[in-house]
Parts: sequence; structure tokens; C-alpha cells
Amino acid sequence: MKEAINAGLNFGLTSGVITTLGLMVGLHSGTNSTLAVIGGVLTIAIADSLSDALGIHIAKEGEKDSSEQEIWAATIMTFIAKFVMAMTFIVPVLILDLTMAVIASIIWGMLVLAILSYFVARQNGDNALYVIVEHLVIALIVIAATHYVGIWVSTTFQ
Repeated sequence: MKEAINAGLNFGLTSGVITTLGLMVGLHSGTNSTLAVIGGVLTIAIADSLSDALGIHIAKEGEKDSSEQEIWAATIMTFIAKFVMAMTFIVPVLILDLTMAVIASIIWGMLVLAILSYFVARQNGDNALYVIVEHLVIALIVIAATHYVGIWVSTTFQ
């Protein structure tokens, strides 16, 4: 049961950070609209959290050794972790100007990923620095890609 909860928590937090940051950065670069960013984050918090929870649910059902309790534990934890994580990114947007909010969100997201990566590495007996750097580099690639896609969309379709 603990493994199912950890899987949902780890997946939900990671997806909550990466997906929400990617969306925020892309929308900021493409629209520079606070309204669009808030709407996007709320959409991620609801629709993508439910989608990821269903994905984990179906994946766990596909594992022959997962009990019904484990399946639902992973499902519920994925939804809660992703929903709560995504909603934390609303706070900077509400209190800062949009550019500063996106920067603060990137810092917050990287901090969450680094801490989560540390605990995962420690749990698995892996080199924590290597795991942290690996995960942060992937996140930075997502951020850079969505930034440039946002710029491309803005210049192409405006």
C-alpha cells in the first residue's frame, strides 16, 4: 500500500510541476495574459489531475499484483498531489506581476523537484546529486521548449 501511495505522490507532484510550469511559461510567452495563465493553471489542476489519476488507475489495473486498495490509493494520491501542486502556482500569479510570477513559479517548481528527487534517490540508494540534476535538466528543457513554442505561436498567429 505504501508503494502505491508513494507512486501516486511522486507522479502527481512531478507532473504537477512539469505540466503546470510548461503551460505557464508557454502561455506567458505567447499571450502575456494573466487571465490566460490563471485559466490554464485551473484547467491543469482539474482536467489534467483527473486525467493523470485515471492513467495511473488504468496502469495499476494492468499490474497483476496490484490490489483494489492499491489501485485506488495510487489513483486518489495522484489526483490530490497533482491538483494541490498545480494550485500552488496560482499564488504567485495573484500577488506578483506576471513575469515575476512566472520566475517565482519556476524557482518554486525547481525547488519541489529537487527535494522530491533527493528523497527518491535516497530511497533507492542512488546518487542524489545525479538524480536531482537529471530531473532539473529535464524540467528546464520543458520550460525552454514551451517558452519558444509560446513565442512561435504569438508571432505566427497574431
